[in-house]
Amino acid sequence: MKTNKKVVVIGSGFSGLAAACCLAKQGLDVTVIEKNEQIGGRARAYSSDGFLFDMGPSWYWMPDIFENFFQLFGKKVSDYYQLKLLSPSFSVFLTGDEKIEIPDSQKQLEELFESIEKGSGENLKKFLAEAKYKYEIGMKELVYKPALSWLEFADLRVLAGITRLHILQSFQKYVRKYFTDPRLISILEFPVLFLGAQPKDTPALYSLMNYAGLSLGTWYPMGGMKKIIDAMENLALSLNVKIVTNTPATKISVINNKVTGVCSNEIFFEADAVIASSDYHFTEEKLLTQEFRNYSAEYWSKRTMAPSSIIFYLGINKKIKNLQHHNLFFDESLHQHSVEIYETPMYPTRPLFYVCCPSKTDDAVAPIGMENLFILIPIAAGLKDDDTTREKYFDIVLSRLENKTGENIREHIIHKRSYAINDFQSDYNAFKGNAYGLANTLRQTAVLKPSIRNKKLKNLFYTGQLTVPGPGVPPALISGQLVAKEVIKQLNLN
Repeated sequence: MKTNKKVVVIGSGFSGLAAACCLAKQGLDVTVIEKNEQIGGRARAYSSDGFLFDMGPSWYWMPDIFENFFQLFGKKVSDYYQLKLLSPSFSVFLTGDEKIEIPDSQKQLEELFESIEKGSGENLKKFLAEAKYKYEIGMKELVYKPALSWLEFADLRVLAGITRLHILQSFQKYVRKYFTDPRLISILEFPVLFLGAQPKDTPALYSLMNYAGLSLGTWYPMGGMKKIIDAMENLALSLNVKIVTNTPATKISVINNKVTGVCSNEIFFEADAVIASSDYHFTEEKLLTQEFRNYSAEYWSKRTMAPSSIIFYLGINKKIKNLQHHNLFFDESLHQHSVEIYETPMYPTRPLFYVCCPSKTDDAVAPIGMENLFILIPIAAGLKDDDTTREKYFDIVLSRLENKTGENIREHIIHKRSYAINDFQSDYNAFKGNAYGLANTLRQTAVLKPSIRNKKLKNLFYTGQLTVPGPGVPPALISGQLVAKEVIKQLNLN
C-alpha cells in the first residue's frame, strides 16, 4: 500500500531504524536524519591501525527478538549476518586468583553452581524456570504494549500470573531466596547493574535477563555488532527509506498545534508525523518550545538514570592469555560500586569493570596475532568528565587487568582511545551523558516512563531508551516497532 504521507525520524539508532523500516513497509515516505557522519547511534564502529572497534553495545542476548524483527519483512538474521554461540558465555574474575567461566549449557551451569554451593544446582533449575516464565510474559507480551494506559496490562494471563512475575518484589531479595554464596549472587545480579538501578530497587521481574543470558545463550554477530546496524540499513534502503547523515535536527516545526516537519539549520524536512529517536530530554528542551513539551525541567531532574560509562578502546600488538570474549571483573564490591552510581553519585572508589575481547572470536576485528580490547567502567551519569580522571581510571583497571591475566599489556598498546560522559553528550545529546537510558525502577516502569506520544501534538512521537520498554538493544528494536504502530493509527492507515 503506497501513501503520500511523509514521516521524518530523528536519529538512526536501533529504535529509529526499526520504526523507519516498519513505516516504510506500510508504504509511507520515510526519511531518517542523523546528526553524525555514521548511522547507528551508540552502535557505531570505527577502524584504526587495522582494528575494528564496536563503540557501544557488545552483548548479543535475546536472539529471538532480532529474528522476530527481520521476520516482519520476510527476512532472517542469517540473510544479513552470521551468529556464533559463545562458549563459555563469559568469564567472571573474583577475588584472589578465582575465576569462574560460565558454560553455554544449562546442565553444566547447574553442575557449576552445585560445586560452589550445595543445593544450588537444583535451585538454579527452579530459578531459571521462573525466569523463563517471566521472559515469555515480559519479552513477548508486556514489552510490546505502548504503555499509554494501565488498561493495556489488564490481560487475564498477565493478571493470573502477576504473583509469578514478582513485579513488587526486589531482585535482591528474590535472588537470595535461592542462593547465599556471594559469587553466585554476583553472577546473577550483574545484568541489573546495566538496567539502571541497584538490585534492591529493581523488580524481580528482571530475572528474565538471567534466562536470556544463561539459558538462551550469549551470541556474537561475526564482523561485530555494527553488522546489525548494517543489516537494518540494507533493509531500510530496500524499503526506500531515505537516510541523510551529517544532518542535526535543530527545530521541530509546529504550525496551528500540528507538527509540520523538522528543521536542520537551513534544510526543512516536511512531515505528516515526526518520530524522535533522538534523546528524549534533548528533543523536548532544544527542539520544542516550552508549550509543547511533555515534561518540565523539574520532572527530568527527578528521573533515575541508568549509568554512564568510561570506555577504553585498545589495540594490543600481542595475544593475551586468560581472557574470554566477555570478561567481568567482580574482584571488588558490587554493592559499593552500585551505591556510588545510584545513591551517592561519584566516581567509584574500587570500580568493577568489563572487558570485551572480540578478537578471541573474530579474526576480522584485529590484525593477526593481536587483540582488540573494549574496557568499560559503569559510572554515575552527570559526573564531571576530564582527561585526568579518565587516565586515573585507565591506570586502575589496566593494573588489575594485568594482575588478573598475568600479562604485560601496557607496553603492548599500539592504539588507545577513551570515551565517556562528554562524548555521550556531544555525539548523542545524551541527558547527563547517560550511556543506557532511564533506569528500570518500579517507579519508572511501563506507563510511568516518558510517553511515546506527545500529549499536545498528536503527530509527534518518541522512541528509544528513555521511553518504553527501556534500555538495551532488544528493547530499542521493540520501541521502534511500538511507535510505528502508533504513527499508523494516528495517520489512519490501518
